[in-house]
Amino acid sequence: MSRRAHQGNIIVGLDVGTTKMCAVVGESIDGALEFRAVSTSSSTGLRKGVVVNIEATVESIKNAVKTAELSTGVEINSVYVGISGGHIKGFNSYGAVGVRGKEVNYIDVERVIDSAKAVYVPLDREVLHVIPTGYTLDGQNGIRDPIGMLGVRLEAKVYILTGAVTSVQNLLKCCEKAGVEVIDIVFEPLASAEAILADDEKELGVAIIDIGGGTTDIILYKDGWLRHSSVIAVGGNHFTNDIAVGLRLTITEAERIKKSFGSTTISMVDENEEIDIVQAGQARKILRRHLAEIIQPRSEELMDMIKNELTSCSGYEIASTGVVLTGGGSMLEGIDRMAEAVLGLPVRIGFPKEIKGCREITSNPMYATGAGLVFFGFNTESNMVFYHDTFTGIFGKMKDWVKGIFRYK
Repeated sequence: MSRRAHQGNIIVGLDVGTTKMCAVVGESIDGALEFRAVSTSSSTGLRKGVVVNIEATVESIKNAVKTAELSTGVEINSVYVGISGGHIKGFNSYGAVGVRGKEVNYIDVERVIDSAKAVYVPLDREVLHVIPTGYTLDGQNGIRDPIGMLGVRLEAKVYILTGAVTSVQNLLKCCEKAGVEVIDIVFEPLASAEAILADDEKELGVAIIDIGGGTTDIILYKDGWLRHSSVIAVGGNHFTNDIAVGLRLTITEAERIKKSFGSTTISMVDENEEIDIVQAGQARKILRRHLAEIIQPRSEELMDMIKNELTSCSGYEIASTGVVLTGGGSMLEGIDRMAEAVLGLPVRIGFPKEIKGCREITSNPMYATGAGLVFFGFNTESNMVFYHDTFTGIFGKMKDWVKGIFRYK
């Protein structure tokens, strides 16, 4: 694409998270994708996936990008950015056009999707994605790709994802101030799906539960199509805050012991095992069991919320193959077992797959979104599940809005 011509064949995914900023760098080499580097920096300018401090977010983005540049020796000027937050909502829509008994072509597909997305969207919201979820030609449904088929009436079902205008504007502004151009914005669990799901899982039915720092994102696939999405405003930071309050620790220390010693189930912890903590500037020991006693109720609460969401959206009928947990929160010891027990579905941890080059990415589910953004960028010029012209509104109106700020500031 011309927008990243100055980076050559380098593709960068930027996961702008509540807890961390993650930049993943890939390179297209002879039509194959190879990952070059991954870098992270702490994120302090977001709350529940939404920017609340511009300058702090800008610094976090700069740090992640700079580290990636030093690792690869490539100047990074443009990125694919992930977005999340409770403001993102999805709904189904439908459109139909006539094709006059001739072969369906790309223009016909664009016309039917334009018809499907011609729905009322409140002024404070903007369309992020228009994702086809099935085509019907002359009454024959279940068509995956209608191009080249003969027919008279083409229909399309789509799933439309929208976000709050101000939240997207602020994210764009932070990237612009950090000196990187945004090529596309992608709903984060959609990016994660590109990195961790097998085609069979999408076909048979699966739920992705992406546990981030500020939110837990849920998406469901069936028959190869996206079926549902939702965001729960509870994430790993809530566990950290519970630990900080319960043990009277700093947030930094609470995060450290959560990652190093946290467990979601009290019975999994030895009754006499002790851990070292720093409390009020002094080192001391506590029973690891006490930490699990704080984490377990919050874990159960989150799983109950996920179960309620799956029940309300017919998720149990859709997710035939089970649940894939990903994101940094999925690294908490025992959370997969608790998910199986509460949800009553098979559960696995989703690590990025088919990664060539940077093996560090495959060992940690918190890199799933960043890796998925790189896959998304790599697939942009080939056939993909996303309707290509999904960002007409955002990148016309919003990027002009952001540039106007710097012009008159």
